[in-house]
Amino acid sequence: MFDKIAVIGASDLVFAFRALGVKVFSPEKLEETKEIIKTLEEENFALCFLHESFFEPLKEEIEILREKFCPVVVGFSDYREIRDRIGEMMREMAIKATGSDSLVQKRREDETR
Repeated sequence: MFDKIAVIGASDLVFAFRALGVKVFSPEKLEETKEIIKTLEEENFALCFLHESFFEPLKEEIEILREKFCPVVVGFSDYREIRDRIGEMMREMAIKATGSDSLVQKRREDETR
C-alpha cells in the first residue's frame, strides 16, 4: 500500500513538514540524494516533493520513477531565489540613480536594530 509522503530539500525549508508527519530528507551531497530517490520506491512512498534545485542533477533518476506508478515526484521552489533577484534589481537601480549601492546594502550581523 502506498501511504507515505516524502519531502527532499534543504533543512531550513523542510523542517516544518516533519511536524505534519511527512518523512523529511535533507541531503548534504548529490550522491546521498540519489540514494534517497532509489529508496522511495522500495519503501512504498506515494508522493515525493523534491526541491527544484535537484531536478536537473537527478534527471535520470526522476525519469525512471516516472515510468512507474509510484512515487509521484512533484517539484517545489522557495523564496530565496526570488528574494535574491529582487535585491540585485534594487541594487542596480540604486547605482543608476545615485552612483552607489549604499542605500540597499545588507545590514552587517553585528549591527543593532
